[in-house]
Amino acid sequence: MTGTRGPGRAAAGALRVVIYDLDGLLIDSEPCWVQAEVEVLRSVGVPLTPERCLETTGLRLDDAVAYWAARHPWTSVSLEEVVRRILERVLALLATRAPLKAGVHESMAVVRAAGLRVAVASSSPLALIDGALERVGLRSAFEQVVSAEGERFGKPHPGVYLTTAARMGVAPASCVALEDSVNGVVAATGAGMKCIAVPERWPVDPRLETADAVIRSLLELTPALLARLGTR
Repeated sequence: MTGTRGPGRAAAGALRVVIYDLDGLLIDSEPCWVQAEVEVLRSVGVPLTPERCLETTGLRLDDAVAYWAARHPWTSVSLEEVVRRILERVLALLATRAPLKAGVHESMAVVRAAGLRVAVASSSPLALIDGALERVGLRSAFEQVVSAEGERFGKPHPGVYLTTAARMGVAPASCVALEDSVNGVVAATGAGMKCIAVPERWPVDPRLETADAVIRSLLELTPALLARLGTR
């Protein structure tokens, strides 16, 4: 497929766009989220541990806070204030560390060589996405940067992926999403996209195997894999 297609000339079903998740996929931000969530939620009485943070990986922040409020209700502050405090703390932590995940630049080189376009679709607020991408020098690399904060529902609902495809001017079936979480894989496949899972943890959660492929890092995103998905 490399070199046989220009923008707007893809055959039906062929890949045209690669959509990257942000947290845990492009940048190693999960430790920042875990630290912020544990600190803030413990301050309102939720007995949260780093291990239990896995229960909300991939969820939009307000959905994650609502999840914990349903299990450990508090009355001291509003849910909106807890969301604000967590986001403020994450932004502060990312200002000091926002390392790229292995294989980001290599994978984007493979994608570009295949003549594909790139976007970001994330559950994080847009201010955080833009700030993180600016910090690692990637903001200008993506045609569209889309946040689920503007959707009625966050991941695992497919809304953010459907919006991203629409903004890119392509059908969902011509997109492949790169995701590290179960909620992200559910969102992407629910939108009718191909999906490659890049888990942060091994052994792999069996639910990630609903993706079209599972790879250990973005270094394993190859022309052959993209070509195979483009023929499905």
